[in-house]
Amino acid sequence: MNRRLFLLATLLATPATAQPADLMIWGGPVYTGVAPKAVDAVAVAGGKIVYVGSKAGAQAKLGPNTQVIDLKGAALFPGFTDGHAHLRGIGERELSLNLEGSKSAAEATARVKAYLAQRKPAGPVFGRGWIETGWPEGRFLNRDDLDPIAPDQPVILVRADGHALTANTAALKAAGITEATPAPDGGAILKDAQGRLTGVFVDNAMGLIRKLRTAPTGADRRAAFEAAFKVEAAYGWTGVHSMSVDWADVPLLEAMDAEGKAALRVYNAVDGDQAGPLFTTGPRASRSGRITTRAIKLYEDGALGSRGAALFAPYADAPATSGLVLTSPETMRATMARARAAGIQVATHAIGDRGNANVLDLYAGQDASKLRWRIEHSQIVRPADIPRFATMGVIASMQPSHAIGDLHFAPARLGEARLAGAYAWKDMLKAGARVVGGSDAPVERGDPLIEFYAAVARKDLSGFSAPDWQPEQKLSRAEALKLFTSEAAWASFAENELGTIEVGKIADLSAFSVDLMTAPEADIPKGRAVLTVVDGKVVYRAD
Repeated sequence: MNRRLFLLATLLATPATAQPADLMIWGGPVYTGVAPKAVDAVAVAGGKIVYVGSKAGAQAKLGPNTQVIDLKGAALFPGFTDGHAHLRGIGERELSLNLEGSKSAAEATARVKAYLAQRKPAGPVFGRGWIETGWPEGRFLNRDDLDPIAPDQPVILVRADGHALTANTAALKAAGITEATPAPDGGAILKDAQGRLTGVFVDNAMGLIRKLRTAPTGADRRAAFEAAFKVEAAYGWTGVHSMSVDWADVPLLEAMDAEGKAALRVYNAVDGDQAGPLFTTGPRASRSGRITTRAIKLYEDGALGSRGAALFAPYADAPATSGLVLTSPETMRATMARARAAGIQVATHAIGDRGNANVLDLYAGQDASKLRWRIEHSQIVRPADIPRFATMGVIASMQPSHAIGDLHFAPARLGEARLAGAYAWKDMLKAGARVVGGSDAPVERGDPLIEFYAAVARKDLSGFSAPDWQPEQKLSRAEALKLFTSEAAWASFAENELGTIEVGKIADLSAFSVDLMTAPEADIPKGRAVLTVVDGKVVYRAD
């Protein structure tokens, strides 16, 4: 009986294996993610991988209509997936006032001034991307920077991490905020030594100012997603785990997919406050499977840069605070219980050591290991808590570029002792935890080559790393590759379809001009994506 079944399976497989390839890729090393050595070629038919191996063997798959792509020395990998990003925010960054890369408060202010002069926008002006670390002024952007260039028009500028903003005096007046306005739970309104508002609002206090922003229209949101798809495909991403998604964006993305306008694979984690419909329906996916929604995003604490990350001990450079808890334990428990009952994955933002410990405690009370719950960032963790990720089956969703950006200020925030367990990818893996790599774009640039470099080099883009910056946490090339391929697939319940280059799997593929497995580490971020393939279709190809 077993022999007959084997023969039947062989006969059924014969037409598929004999089918000419729709797409053939060769001409450079092909790293499958399942073997250390590269192969020569991969063939695709009907959106699936049908051959992996030598070029000679691949030639048998050629047909009159096969599209052949010569890599010309570039390296091919399983499709890179950004395990943590904010997809619509990436598009909005492309379409709005972008302060990313400003090297001083003066430069950021000059960019705002130029934007106002060129665009002449009406109503409140919103922008994002400033980050004060490394600025010569040594401080946050504040309202005194903005008032001279915009005395009458509200200007609201969100810090790069999305956990703080600066508003000018016109915005404060429009929002009705004075020195007497109380900060909400989980938020802070910063004041100077004289008790005067600086214009800086942290975490939950940001809502006091953000109410000035008109909600984006459907057309606005569609335009942002279109821009994001274009940017992400050009970076070489084939998929993204999109965090804090507005519920209204779920049907929009599904509609875009039905129209053939969703270039990438999107795995949605809906904002916890809007998760009611998902709890009712359970996990859902578009007909093609490109848009999947089966997770929610919760917030435990804030960010390290704005001193909102919840720490057990006060900040070394601000002894009056130990950070913020953004959501009460009671609310977290209730939401998690609903998610567990509906079979929904929970992804919780936690950056500080107290924040991570709190989330692990909350997860322990839910017994949801089969639902692959995650902690997003897992950034500062007490060494004693690291093994809990593995024993509880909690995914550590980490963004390597945070370590190369934060190395310039995290030691001051934390003090040397707390750096043990900070950005501890290697220790997580040694403990047996699942680690997924992402970028947190638009907080960071969102380039997969920068993320890969950060994971294997643990240096900033100039090659600098502080002596106490835990070099032992560097990953091997093979370990880093898994973060963005097979582990990202596992974290989205897609390990049987994605994450490696194997016959029968979906043909999501990324090719880069630099060989990530052999190039000198300094050359990695100098490369670029040359080919992005999703479902066997080319969605980006470099000129």
